[in-house]
Amino acid sequence: MTRILKLMPAVLLCMLCWQAFAGNEMPTDATTPERVHTEVMAWSNITGVRMDGELVDFESTLRVGNPDGYIEATGRERQNNVQYRREGTSQIVNIPLHGAHFTQKVTDIDHQTVKLEWEAEADENLDEGAYFCLTFNGDNYTDASFKIRSREVSVISSSRKVSLKFDRKVKAFTRKEVEATTVYVTLMPVLRKGGKATLSADMTTDCIRRSEKAEITLDLGKPGNSFIGFGGNFRLQNPEKDPAVISYCLENMRVAMGRVELPWRNWHPEEDMDPTQAELHPHVKESLEMAQRLEAMGMPVALACWFPPQWALEPGSVRKSGGVAALRLDKEKKDKIYQSLCSYIKFAKERYGVEFDYFSFNESDIGIDVLHTPEEHRDFIKEFGAVLADAGLPCKMFLGDNSDATTIDFIRPAIADPQTHKYIGAVSFHSWRGCDGQTLKEWARAAESINVPLIVGEGSTDAAAHRYPQIFNEATFALYEINLYTRICAICQPLTILQWQLTSDYSPLWGDGIYRSEGPLRPTQRFWNLRQLAMTPENSFSIPAVCSKANINTAAFANIARGETAVHMVNNGAACEAQITGLPQNAAEATVYVTNSRQNSTSETLKPAEGSLTLTLPAESFVTIIIK
Repeated sequence: MTRILKLMPAVLLCMLCWQAFAGNEMPTDATTPERVHTEVMAWSNITGVRMDGELVDFESTLRVGNPDGYIEATGRERQNNVQYRREGTSQIVNIPLHGAHFTQKVTDIDHQTVKLEWEAEADENLDEGAYFCLTFNGDNYTDASFKIRSREVSVISSSRKVSLKFDRKVKAFTRKEVEATTVYVTLMPVLRKGGKATLSADMTTDCIRRSEKAEITLDLGKPGNSFIGFGGNFRLQNPEKDPAVISYCLENMRVAMGRVELPWRNWHPEEDMDPTQAELHPHVKESLEMAQRLEAMGMPVALACWFPPQWALEPGSVRKSGGVAALRLDKEKKDKIYQSLCSYIKFAKERYGVEFDYFSFNESDIGIDVLHTPEEHRDFIKEFGAVLADAGLPCKMFLGDNSDATTIDFIRPAIADPQTHKYIGAVSFHSWRGCDGQTLKEWARAAESINVPLIVGEGSTDAAAHRYPQIFNEATFALYEINLYTRICAICQPLTILQWQLTSDYSPLWGDGIYRSEGPLRPTQRFWNLRQLAMTPENSFSIPAVCSKANINTAAFANIARGETAVHMVNNGAACEAQITGLPQNAAEATVYVTNSRQNSTSETLKPAEGSLTLTLPAESFVTIIIK
C-alpha cells in the first residue's frame, strides 16, 4: 500500500485522504448554525468560512495591477472611503482600489455554501487587470492540490476543501507567493475607463472538525506580573452620546483604570494668558470632571495630551483642517511648554482632587498630535519628569504610548539612559497593529528591563473601524478582539488593557443613534466579552496556562492569598470538551461564563474535584471560569 501511495499523483492522494476523514464531519443538530459563517473583513478580505465553528482558513483579496509587477491589494487601513454593511445573511463591501472600484457581496446560503458576487468598474485607463484572489497558507494546505477549469476552481488538502463554481467562464491561474499559493480569478483583463464587469460564484467548503478534548494545565506555583483588571479610555468627543455609554460601562463592568484627555489648546490657547485664572473651556471642564469621576471610583488615571496650541508649535507647523497632523513643538519655548502642561496637572489636583498617575503625548512616535524622535522622547521624559517632581506632583511618565506594537525602537534611547528611569511609571503601547508573539515578548522585556509595568494604553484591533462602524456588531470582530486581549494577557502580562473606548467612539454598545444605529441603547457581543474579561479578580497575578489545542487561546490569573482564580479561554474552533487541571485543590465551586453570538455571558455553576474541572467549550466562544 505504501508503495502504491508513493506513486499516486498528489491530487489523487489528497482526494483519498479527504474521503478518509469525511466521516468526521459533525452532524447538524439544534445547536448548530443552519448556515456557514463567513468571516468578512470590512475592507473586503474574506479570512475563511466557519463550519460548526471550525475555520476553513484562507484569505481573499481584491487586486488591481500586473501579477508580474506592481499590484495593489485590499488590506486593513490601506484604502480610504470603504463602506461595509450587513443585510440579513449578506455582507456587502464597496471599496475603491487603484483605478477601479468594486462591490463585493458575500451571502451565507446553507451549512456548506456561500454565494460570492462582484461588480467592478474601471475609473481609469490602465494596462492592468482587476482580480479576485484567494491565498492558501499554513499547515492546513501543505499537501493541497489546485484544480482549475473554465468555470471551476477547487482546492483540496487532507483537512480542507474549497470549491468555486462561477456563473461564466473565467481566466484563472495560480502563483507561488512567498510560502503560499494564490489563485487569481480575472474580473477585468485590462482597465478601460467606464468599463464594467460582473461575476458570481457558489463557494462550497468542507473541513475536518477538530473536536478532540482540550487539556489545559495551570501552574499556581509560578505567579507572574500583577493584573489590576480591565480598563478603558474616556476621551470625550460626543457630548450627546458619550454620557449614557460611559455610565452604562462604569455601572455594568469593573473598570480598573482610565485614560483621559488633556485638551491642551483649549486649556492654554493664548501664550501670554494664565490658564489657571481663565474661564474653563467646556471641553476642559468636561475632561476634568471625567477624570474626577474615575478618581472617585478609586482607579488610577492616565492623562494623554492631544492638540497643542499654536503658540507652542515650531514656526511653520500647520494643523490639517479637520484632521490630525504630526506637529513639532517649539524648542525655544520648552520651559513655557513644560509649565503649561504642569499647570493643568497641578490645577486638576488642587481644584478637582485628581492626582494623575501617568502622563504622555498620545502616539508621539507618529505624531498624533505631537511628533517626537526617539531621542526627543527620551529627553522629554527626563526634562518634564523633573518639572513634575519639582512641583511635588506624583505623576509619572508613560514610556512610549506608541501608536502600535511595531514601533518599539522608539523607546530604546530612553531605556538606554538611566536618567529617565526614575520618571517612568509604565511602558505603554497601543494594540492596533503588529501584535505577533515575538513583538509582544519584546515589549514585556522592555518593561521588565526598567522594572515598571506594561500597559496597553489603547486596546482594539482596527484603527479605521469608525469609518465602517457596522463591523462593531459582527461576531467576527468581537472574536478577533477578545482573541487579541487573551493573547496579550498570556504573552506579555500587562498591568491592564485600556479599551479604546468606553464612550460612544468605537462603542461597545449599540442603539440610541450611535453610529446611526436604531433602537434602545444595548450591549453588543463585544461588551459582554469585555465585561467577562473584567471579571478577573482584583489584584491578581498572571499564571501559566498551557493548552493542548492550538486553536484555543488561554490566559489565567490568580490571587492565591484569597484563593481566587480566573481562567479565560477563546475557542476558535468546533465545540469540544476541555479538562482544566491545576485549579486550587480546595475549590468547591466554579462559575462558568460563556459569550458568543448566541449567549451573553450565560453562566452556570460547576463543581471542581481535586483541582480539576471538565466542561464544554462551545464553538466560537469566549469562556471564563471564576473561582472565589
